Amino acid sequence: MIPQDTIVALATPSGSGAIAIIRISGKDAITIAASVFTSIKGKDITTQKTHTLHLGHITDDNKIYDQVLLSLFKGTNSYTGENTVEISCHGSVYIQQQIIQLLLRKGCRMANAGEFTLRAFLNGKLDLSQAEAVADLIASDNEASHQIAMQQMRGGFSNEIAKLREELLNFASLIELELDFAEEDVEFADRTQFTDLLNRINFVLKRLIDSFAVGNVIKNGIPVAIVGEPNVGKSTLLNALLNEERAIVSDIAGTTRDTIEDELVINGIGFRFIDTAGIRETEDVVESIGIRKTFEKMEQAQVVVYLFNVAQFGIQGSELKTEIEKIKNQFPLKPLVIIGNKADKLTENQKKEALELIPGLLLVSAKENIGVEELKDKLLSFVNTGALRNNETIVTNTRHYDSLLKALEEIQKVQFGLQSGISADLMAIDIRQALYYFGEITGQVTNDELLGNIFANFCIGK
Repeated sequence: MIPQDTIVALATPSGSGAIAIIRISGKDAITIAASVFTSIKGKDITTQKTHTLHLGHITDDNKIYDQVLLSLFKGTNSYTGENTVEISCHGSVYIQQQIIQLLLRKGCRMANAGEFTLRAFLNGKLDLSQAEAVADLIASDNEASHQIAMQQMRGGFSNEIAKLREELLNFASLIELELDFAEEDVEFADRTQFTDLLNRINFVLKRLIDSFAVGNVIKNGIPVAIVGEPNVGKSTLLNALLNEERAIVSDIAGTTRDTIEDELVINGIGFRFIDTAGIRETEDVVESIGIRKTFEKMEQAQVVVYLFNVAQFGIQGSELKTEIEKIKNQFPLKPLVIIGNKADKLTENQKKEALELIPGLLLVSAKENIGVEELKDKLLSFVNTGALRNNETIVTNTRHYDSLLKALEEIQKVQFGLQSGISADLMAIDIRQALYYFGEITGQVTNDELLGNIFANFCIGK
């Protein structure tokens, strides 16, 4: 049920600033705003056109709270699809609180988390996947995640799903019609066209499901664990990547006792680098805990960077190969980048020898910032961003991914039934389930618990 009361909240971040925006939405939004707003030109804002700005003062019993700019959005011509007023006031926390408290006394209610966007969904201004993209857009912290959120907010994903659902619904109607004429043994749904549609839906669903692997890492960042023996330059490499002194560097082995994490955006893709404790045999209790955490971070990471001192390669060659093979066997599905650090101390012949003995080896000098850009390029190569460049739909939401998997399972059941010649009534059950899961994505099928879980993650003023 669409709420009928009027809500208010601060739409800008809390705290002091140059300007703050207080948003009011609901049936009585304009009436309530008019009761506290005095236009400097004597205008009655209840009679003004939508999408207009008005300068005036917020007052109550001849007390002036602030000079403000009031934005007016009437009826369905607003973000929420209902009367909306936005008050731009000075950013003093005191002024913000005084105005909001005044509006509460005049009949507003404090908005719940995400309630403005929830009302936009309930009033048909956004479908559910677009509403979720609003939260993703606010949370985006790199170019790639921003691009995906914008594409979904414009309806790219939901339009693709809605089109497939509509075509499937048309065939479902014909299948259901056949059930009404079961005694006449007639077919209203062309089985050849239906097979083609199911094949196309199957293809699109698989493409969307496969895109989640890329979309999830773009949205949440790609964790990269930097591992190796003590004192090979892991912390120095982290500092070189971040271009700041983030980790403590010293010649004492075991300086890094705990994991250190920081993020870096490379060509619009977020990477989360994890500097770990050096791997070695030790009786130091604290260092042992750090080494145990190193293996935990390697388990969680999607890319492992193994660092060794290439200047000592001749001494430790056989041990190094054994260690590399151990990591490959322990994490066979994770990309492994092998880096020979301190390459500035090698002759050209020594570099050539190291590259021949270890396939794919990257030679760097973290201290001298040599080879760091090549490492960034290598990390980017693990991310398939072709879909971004081609503006294809990429799934980033776990809820969408789950619904797509379930929809694909039902479509494959329908395909099997069609090939096996099962009765229309049994096929109709699987078609209805597929339509249900399609509807879950866009919000055509929903419930209060689902909406509560989704919008609880929004900020209050959105």
